Amino acid sequence: MSGISKVEDAASQHHTDEADVEMKKNLAVQGKGGDLAARIIGDQQIEVTEEDNKRIRRKTDKRILSVLVWVYFLQILDKSVLGYGAVWGLREDCNLSGNEYSMVSSISAIAQLVWLPFSSWLIVKVPHRILMPCLVLGWGTAQTCMAACNDYGGLLATRFLLGLFEAACLPLFSVITSQWYRRAEQPMRVACWYGTNGLATMFAAGVSYGFGQVNGAIASWRILFLFAGLITVLTAPVVYWVMDNDVSSARFLSEKEKLQAIERLRANQTGTGSRDFKWGQALEAVIEPKTWLFVGMALCLNVTAMVTNTFGPIIVGGFGFEPAKTSLLNIPFGAVQLLIIFPSSYLAHRFRIKSVFLEAILMPVLAGAIMLYLLDRSRTPPLLAAYYMLAFLFGGNPLIVSWMISNIGGATKKSVIMSLYNIGASAGNIIGPLLFNSDDAPYYRPGLEKTMGITCALIAIVGLQVAWLFFLNKRQERRRVKNGKPAKLRDLSMEHRYVSNREEGETGAPLGENAFKDLTDSKNDEFVYVY
Repeated sequence: MSGISKVEDAASQHHTDEADVEMKKNLAVQGKGGDLAARIIGDQQIEVTEEDNKRIRRKTDKRILSVLVWVYFLQILDKSVLGYGAVWGLREDCNLSGNEYSMVSSISAIAQLVWLPFSSWLIVKVPHRILMPCLVLGWGTAQTCMAACNDYGGLLATRFLLGLFEAACLPLFSVITSQWYRRAEQPMRVACWYGTNGLATMFAAGVSYGFGQVNGAIASWRILFLFAGLITVLTAPVVYWVMDNDVSSARFLSEKEKLQAIERLRANQTGTGSRDFKWGQALEAVIEPKTWLFVGMALCLNVTAMVTNTFGPIIVGGFGFEPAKTSLLNIPFGAVQLLIIFPSSYLAHRFRIKSVFLEAILMPVLAGAIMLYLLDRSRTPPLLAAYYMLAFLFGGNPLIVSWMISNIGGATKKSVIMSLYNIGASAGNIIGPLLFNSDDAPYYRPGLEKTMGITCALIAIVGLQVAWLFFLNKRQERRRVKNGKPAKLRDLSMEHRYVSNREEGETGAPLGENAFKDLTDSKNDEFVYVY
């Protein structure tokens, strides 16, 4: 055993030495190939008061967060109207049979899998002000064209294109949030744009009910698709007009405010973005265990999420309700999403921990699936309660996303991990609908069995990630001691009020100078992992 221990210690020491050498090499290259902010702020330490911090945050919310909220709302709306289209005759009008409807739902996720390797490169290389409106225009056009489909092939083609353009949405929004906000602010900002899941569900349910009352030459589901698609298309030029690329080029900030905005992000140790795609960072992202634990979370969570998006209205219809009432009964489902997303994200912000609240909201999801599995279909009130309990799941994604972006340094590494996370989400979106077969109606027991198992797996993966991050923090402490810095650092990025980074290590080594060098978390000895 002692021999094995010595080998492990030697391997760990070798990894640490390599990381330290790499860090010093990166620090020697001032601004060259580094963070965009480093080229502006250089070695300056800018004075930022709490009032400055609040003012800049408010401005950022008005300009950047408002765009994220509206565009993500449209993305969820365009994705979720398929389920309501099925309630109002899409399957019959397009002659779908067997698993064809499930495949139409899954094909957008398959498209995302095809395109996601390119998404990480696009997020780094293409300015966000250009990339986002192009994506919005693309998926809006695909959604609009779905209204003209008359068969299985047409639906497959348009849904494939919709998925292709939506592929970069979640990683792009996550990267933008991490580049504009302090780590303490990120959970609530992610909750704001991801929380539109609930709003979009409620809105789609209400609008589908309204269009369902129209008895004209055009089918209700076609009007619904046209409505959602055209709003999205018209949004694209607005996004281009309002959006900014990064903090260093923000048009809504003065030159002094740009420096202050950069300075207030120093404690994040995750930078504000870079246009250099670094293959070394990409490789590091792929080989890290924490990457694949986050991907596993995305896979498990989105299996169940896609079940509710695609089969939710159909499952409720199986309780014996007519199409109009089925649409209306999904409004509370969206309300539950909102009621869970914001409190859980606030608690994660308030207590500076995400994993505990993530585990807590998964318990009602598991209980709801068990109830749907066991209850007779004649017991409508408890069945609806069980179905609404599944909506707790939607509080999980914003917690996971904010947890993930808080634990990644390096622009390329962040974009690659977010794209891999979205690959996991896409795989879950593919698998979810395929777990349910129309022949199993109205109980869908085989699908519910698998859903329960996957939820249990998700609970276990969260626990494993906490253990791994704890190990990484211990390794960082050993590196800091070796480099003449305190073993324990106060994580200023998680403070609720702005606190300056002007501290010094035990031997006078300055802290906070690595923040804008585009170092990855493993190469930056001052990086503190959060749970």
